[in-house]
Amino acid sequence: MSSRLKSGGRLIQRSQSCDFTFNGKRLRGYEGDTLASALLANDQMLVGRSFKYHRPRGIVGSGAEEPNALVNLGSGARLEPNQRTTTTELFDGLESSSQNHWPSLEFDVGVVNNYAARFLPAGFYYKTFIHPRAAWKHFFEPIIRQSAGLGKAPKERDADRYEQAYGFCDLLIVGGGVAGLQAALTAGRAGARVWLVEQTAHWGGRAPVDGDVIDGQSAGEWVDAAITELAGMENVTLKTRAMAAGLYDHGYVLVDEKVADHTPGDGRPKHRLWRLRVGKVVAATGAIERPLSFAGNDIPGVMLAGAVRDYVVNWAVSPGDRTVVVTNNDDAYRTALALHAAGLEVAAVIDARAKADGELPQKARALGIRVEAGKAIAKVKGGKRVEGVEICNFAGEGSATTLIECNAVAMSGGWSPVVHLWSHCGGKLLWDEAQAMFRPDATRPPLTHDGSPLVYPAGAANGALRAAVSDASAQIKIALEAIGLKPKKAKDVAHVVAEEAPMEPVWMMPQGAPISLRSKMWLDYQNDVKVSDVQLAAREGYESVEHTKRYTTLGMATDQGKLSNINGLAILADSLGAAIPSVGTTTFRPPYTPVTIGALAGEARGEIFQPLRKTPMHSWHEKNGAYFEPVGYWRRPYCFPRAGETHEQAVHREVKNTRENVGLLDASTLGKIIVKGPDAGKFLDMLYTGVMSTLPIGKCRYGLMCNEQGFLSDDGVVARIDEDTWLCHTTSGGADRIHAWMEDWLQCEWWDWKVFTANVTEQYAQVAVVGPKARKLLEKLGGMDVSKETLPFMQLADGTLGGFPVRVYRISFSGELSYEIAVPASLGAAFWDACVKAGEEFGAMPYGTEGLHVMRAEKGFIMIGDETDGTVIPQDLGLGWAISKKKADYLGKRGQERSFLSNPDRWQLVGFETVDGRVIPDGAYIVTGGSNANGQRNVQGRVTSTYFSPTLGRGIAMGLLHRGPDRLGEAVDFTDGKGGTIKAKVVSPVFYDPEGEKQNV
Repeated sequence: MSSRLKSGGRLIQRSQSCDFTFNGKRLRGYEGDTLASALLANDQMLVGRSFKYHRPRGIVGSGAEEPNALVNLGSGARLEPNQRTTTTELFDGLESSSQNHWPSLEFDVGVVNNYAARFLPAGFYYKTFIHPRAAWKHFFEPIIRQSAGLGKAPKERDADRYEQAYGFCDLLIVGGGVAGLQAALTAGRAGARVWLVEQTAHWGGRAPVDGDVIDGQSAGEWVDAAITELAGMENVTLKTRAMAAGLYDHGYVLVDEKVADHTPGDGRPKHRLWRLRVGKVVAATGAIERPLSFAGNDIPGVMLAGAVRDYVVNWAVSPGDRTVVVTNNDDAYRTALALHAAGLEVAAVIDARAKADGELPQKARALGIRVEAGKAIAKVKGGKRVEGVEICNFAGEGSATTLIECNAVAMSGGWSPVVHLWSHCGGKLLWDEAQAMFRPDATRPPLTHDGSPLVYPAGAANGALRAAVSDASAQIKIALEAIGLKPKKAKDVAHVVAEEAPMEPVWMMPQGAPISLRSKMWLDYQNDVKVSDVQLAAREGYESVEHTKRYTTLGMATDQGKLSNINGLAILADSLGAAIPSVGTTTFRPPYTPVTIGALAGEARGEIFQPLRKTPMHSWHEKNGAYFEPVGYWRRPYCFPRAGETHEQAVHREVKNTRENVGLLDASTLGKIIVKGPDAGKFLDMLYTGVMSTLPIGKCRYGLMCNEQGFLSDDGVVARIDEDTWLCHTTSGGADRIHAWMEDWLQCEWWDWKVFTANVTEQYAQVAVVGPKARKLLEKLGGMDVSKETLPFMQLADGTLGGFPVRVYRISFSGELSYEIAVPASLGAAFWDACVKAGEEFGAMPYGTEGLHVMRAEKGFIMIGDETDGTVIPQDLGLGWAISKKKADYLGKRGQERSFLSNPDRWQLVGFETVDGRVIPDGAYIVTGGSNANGQRNVQGRVTSTYFSPTLGRGIAMGLLHRGPDRLGEAVDFTDGKGGTIKAKVVSPVFYDPEGEKQNV
């Protein structure tokens, strides 16, 4: 059984106990424990069930590589699923529960899948769930959805808060082991701005556990001295519990700092997500021990040898009273020695190598530990915990065996450098045949924008497993020189470790294992992928490691294959008769370990999940009963209903009043982008379908923007302010998108053009004064001449109205006499109030977005998002007049020349008047005779905008109809949403004032 040792434990505080629960059972641990070490100390070997076969699963590792021991942590508002017990620090009151079982962990009916394993091999779902086709929706899919997932998704609002912060440094050193500490000391002494981050709560990594001697001191003493010195350097920032999640282009790194995971409810943020910009990265991320593939290597009690050593030394926990160590390398003997030093029995060391005569094996033999060279584990005996192992010759087939009774197995198949950060930004790997590992290829590093290396691997992460300090010293000197600093002269740091004999790669034991054993050798513990599954994939033609990964789900679990990938690709290579490097690796993607969504969201929750944008007049609208609608991030008044009035009635009143008197519209949300510079005109000519460079100063021109494919993306009025300045109006929801579009082209394509852009949407409030009495209202305000002669349609003028500095545009989206008046945002509310007061005698009323939409539809004006859907080009909307015939090019021109876009046989914009005056439903299709292959009526068009027109007293609509302009006067049928149709006449889309007389007065 596993238990707590009476002495030892370098990381625990025995004076401070912590009570916690697992599946409702009250247990006790100490401060400094992880949840995993505390569970083992209480003999809780069984912690979960595997995903596919529901096999019993126990703790196998001691860090982020753990694939098995995932639990639901907390409850209610602090419930977190899939939390690794090995990285969860114990605290008093911690609640945890196991996952993926029913009705209980000990008795799980899902284990029936294990007995049907021969019928559920790799890829069985690809072969099974396609026949009969109808069964997928009604049988297979419901079962799969019910079975999917491990933990329980939280249902309550997260009780914790999360922060995000920014940082900058010359060197980011990832990993707080002895390699990272040595790199930080050298860089800090050289004067570099250094960040040193370590994902655990403790410094030093494996060296203190392994008993290394550094500069004549124990590793623990050297680590303490290094931290003391680093903490005294103002140019060095130290972070524990901080995991470098991902490395991106241009030295951008995300670091997830667990601030209060271990102290919930203390008022501090649970996590803090750092967004770092760094000059160079030193990846001192260490290495991960590989498991060995033998039958029963997933039974609770089978653990990594390094993890067993960690539990004994760090937390004074014995994984078992009698342990068998199985290995292909000398490092595992350190575990045997640590167990012996703790007073625990080592039943035997099973070494697959024919000879085991290095310094460490000799020490083991000297202590009386049984060493069996050239041997292998044929199978592990036991169900929910280890009961013994059968050993055999490694070179055989596992038939002749000897039983060794034990209750723990410590396995070591070698070590793999943690190369994730190196690979995130494109660094390539090199296969090291001698150490059987992929390590960073120094000749193909990830690069910065100037072509220099971005990442410098150090220590075990660079393949220097037992020379971490010296390798870190060498790498940090290169990194410092790359940022223009010179390391101070210092004596070499002596890192004394035991000499090790060469390891021998072992991907399967015994070497000639039959299928009966191979089908019980587990590669991916969480997803239940076996050696036989990978071999089956190879036989069925999946020669690419990426294809095999998806066919078998190897490495697709929450641990991202940290333990399984190397063994899996080695088995694949052997099955294909190919060399391991030729098979390659799967892609390493961030994050390195899962990051909670709360950290990614930060403070963006509740009211600030999506910050609302409000115009300067928003408070006035609220006080006057506005009903708001979302327009992008803006909240705009839909209408201003009066007491006893429906929204529809309010809209009709607002439209009629604007047509007859004067209406006031808050148009502040209209996108406003300044484009300035010597090449601004040339730039706008490429951006718009029409010509903007020839626009005279003080005049306006309507323009269309298309994407590269030729589809209409945005529209708006462009005004020329001076010789090299234009102001581009965009749709309310499109300002940010269009500004980003402009910058994308300027920065990535036309980077040498002298153009600057600025999104000034929120710098100006804008009021539309609309209607036949609009000019009278402005004349009452006084201050500038707004007559037709002085300020004709499609011109602008700067001046003063009512004492306010203004820019007045004579543009109209309603078809009425209209002035859009821009003032500084700080004066927006006051100017609105002045307009309301001045307009009282003229019957001025505010109107909202719905009234605006009705009036623009009456005029036949298109609206982005209504008449466009990503498949519409300007020519479909009768806007060919807005496309220059003289320009050689513009964005979208070549797209529109493709045959299927230039073909006149397309749906095109027309208007519709219903015969009986009804309103065509939103989304209605225009149907014709006959049915298609799916038994549905043939469609020849659809409605895009449909309203009741209070001006005309009937339903009107615009829509896209097959060859629409050629069919004026024809009657067509629209679906009514109830199984019937509505008949409408095809007419011009301009229903009101077709000559434009009213807007030009």
